[in-house]
Amino acid sequence: MAADQEFDSDEAEIFAAKDSDKDEEDEDSEGNESEIHSSDIDGASSEEEEDEDENEVDSSISDADKDPLLVRAASRSTQGQETAVDSDADADDSVLDGKDIDKLTINDFGRDLGMWKEYRKTLPQIEAGYASDSSTEEPVNTIGNVPIEWYADSLHIGYDIDGKRIMRPATGDELDRFLDNMDNPDVFRTARDEANQQDVKLSEEEIDIIRRIQGGAIPDADYNPYEDTVEWFTSQTMQTPLTSAQPSKRGFVPSKWEHNRVMKIVRAIRQGRITRSAPASTAPQYFDLWADAETEDAAGTGRRQRERLAAPKLALPTHAESYHPPGEYLPTEEEKEKWLDTDPDYRKRNFLPQDFGTLRTVPGYDRFIQERFQRCLDLYLAPRMKKKVSHLNPEELMPKLPDPRDLRPFPSRESLVYLGHNGRVRSISVDPTGMWLLSGSDDGTVRLWELITGRCAQIWDFKETVYRVAWCPSQDSCVFAAAVGSRVVIVIPADLCDDNRRLVSEELVKAGFGSAAAAAAEADDDSSLPVSWDMPTSTEQASGVHVSIAMHRTVKSVTWHRRGDYLATLTSEEGGSSVLIHQISKHKSQRPFRKLKGAVQHIKFHPTRPWFLVTTQRYVRIYNLMQQSLIKTLQPGVKWISSVDVHPQGDNVIVGSYDKKLSWFDLDLSMKPYRSIRYHSQAIRQVQFSRKFPLFATASDDGTIQVYHGMVYQDLNQNPLVVPLKILRGHEIRNSLGVLDCLFHPIQPWLLSSGADGTIRLWM
Repeated sequence: MAADQEFDSDEAEIFAAKDSDKDEEDEDSEGNESEIHSSDIDGASSEEEEDEDENEVDSSISDADKDPLLVRAASRSTQGQETAVDSDADADDSVLDGKDIDKLTINDFGRDLGMWKEYRKTLPQIEAGYASDSSTEEPVNTIGNVPIEWYADSLHIGYDIDGKRIMRPATGDELDRFLDNMDNPDVFRTARDEANQQDVKLSEEEIDIIRRIQGGAIPDADYNPYEDTVEWFTSQTMQTPLTSAQPSKRGFVPSKWEHNRVMKIVRAIRQGRITRSAPASTAPQYFDLWADAETEDAAGTGRRQRERLAAPKLALPTHAESYHPPGEYLPTEEEKEKWLDTDPDYRKRNFLPQDFGTLRTVPGYDRFIQERFQRCLDLYLAPRMKKKVSHLNPEELMPKLPDPRDLRPFPSRESLVYLGHNGRVRSISVDPTGMWLLSGSDDGTVRLWELITGRCAQIWDFKETVYRVAWCPSQDSCVFAAAVGSRVVIVIPADLCDDNRRLVSEELVKAGFGSAAAAAAEADDDSSLPVSWDMPTSTEQASGVHVSIAMHRTVKSVTWHRRGDYLATLTSEEGGSSVLIHQISKHKSQRPFRKLKGAVQHIKFHPTRPWFLVTTQRYVRIYNLMQQSLIKTLQPGVKWISSVDVHPQGDNVIVGSYDKKLSWFDLDLSMKPYRSIRYHSQAIRQVQFSRKFPLFATASDDGTIQVYHGMVYQDLNQNPLVVPLKILRGHEIRNSLGVLDCLFHPIQPWLLSSGADGTIRLWM
């Protein structure tokens, strides 16, 4: 044994391998009688068999001389049984703590070849199976990081470990690959190995690694990132000092500096400069009501934080500020003189570019301090503010309006077209019963239509342009007025009304022709008025014309009072004589205004109060006829007013203008418009309220009629609701003129319109 121990480790391993092979042959010839299995070493129950086998192998090794490693190796096969080991063996085992018992070498046995041979016999035997045969393994491509595309034109894809070529495997087309994938149940667990040009089935461990990587976890499932700390340097205090020097005296004597520091704190506590808790502040608290929630401090005291605003950065230097600028940046003598003569506040640059040969020859800038001081002064005095950008959704700025389908009924489609006029239809009017329609045109005719059927019942030909037609609003009479040229004719269509209404109408119109009434009218009438009440011609009387009011100028507008006895007219002349009020029953005319400011565009009686609206080019003035005073002046803020209408309740007014704008006024609020709407692309010709439904409409030269929902509430705290409903298109544009007039039906939610194309349309 001593001689064997003198071998080095390599020779010992070779000798041990040969000896083990020889022993295995002897054991095989003897029928494996001396083979030691892990199951044969099983505590005290198999001690006799162990002794017999060990005597056959090596009789020189006794039980007392066995190495503890053999005992530990034999104890591997015991399942849950304890092996008796004496205290000396335990002491020897402590040396091999941390070593794998299956991977010991001869050095761990003190180069004792006999002991190491006994240890080798305790190792589990390797059973030769299919997994240990490497003859059927596929060659592994060893090209490393070389791209596989480099072998695209070659018959091989790389080289194996022996340097032999690996031929390219046969690959089918996409259809074959698809059919293979359909038949392969593990297609979703297959990955493509580009280096070896083959499909590899992933194992459960590999799939688990891929899932962990995708989840951001550590690939190794057995890795513990929270292992116990390994104390490379012990935290225990060494009992033996590093030096044998005696400790210093100051380690036992109190420090005077520490004493002075402590006494300083003690004196501060006695004087009250240091307290345990600061007393509550009795100062009053002030809160900034105008501060935003974002600018309040973190403590929630309500004080506004002073935000720091960064100073604007200086402009970056250009080529002109270089010590060696290009030639085009250097000024000429004339430019230098011009720069010197210019006031310093108006110079483009506060310096002249200069050329220096080297950077060493550049002198110090003499105005550096002045410019820095000026910049600091500008930053101190210049007011700066932080602009807050509000990120709003455009849809949030849109008003929340109801759905137009919930606001029915309103006119939405064209139902009937009235044809017959050869010129522009300037005006239309519906009688109080809603059965008959009047229209006046540039062709000099007034036509009476049956509203439901569109049949023309009667035609009056006056040979002059008809500017306005208007039915009397009284339901007891059947009278209408027409502005024809420079006169106003009063017509009673006898075929439309019954006997009672005809008698009432004739009595109203002809009562003024009595001698006494005429004499009184001539005495009371102002001789300066350009008005004369005349009897019509016999031809006109046969057609139903009973009175003709002649004037000196063209009559532009006619409007009735709600009682049906008064009639207001507007002529084209300027001054107070342009507006006249006529009483039909007495054949009397009055001039309510001696003088008017501006040219009058439109006139209107108030539907509920004794007020009279006079519209000039830019203002709407409201007068009280009973008190003969000005009540209010509306200021729409437009350039030219075209039309005006009053709500049936009398508290709201809409004003249309030639500059495409519609203004809504609330007479109880202000002289300024409550709301302005601009939806038309051309001038607005007419605006109209519905007398029964919460609707109003606007007619424009763009050929469209826009219908709105205008609800006025009784509650004064609630604003009117204005909702666009429908755009009606049907009229043609002739000579830049579209829809000239529009009117709501007095009973139904219908709308009638007339245009420059000579047609009248009914919208339902």
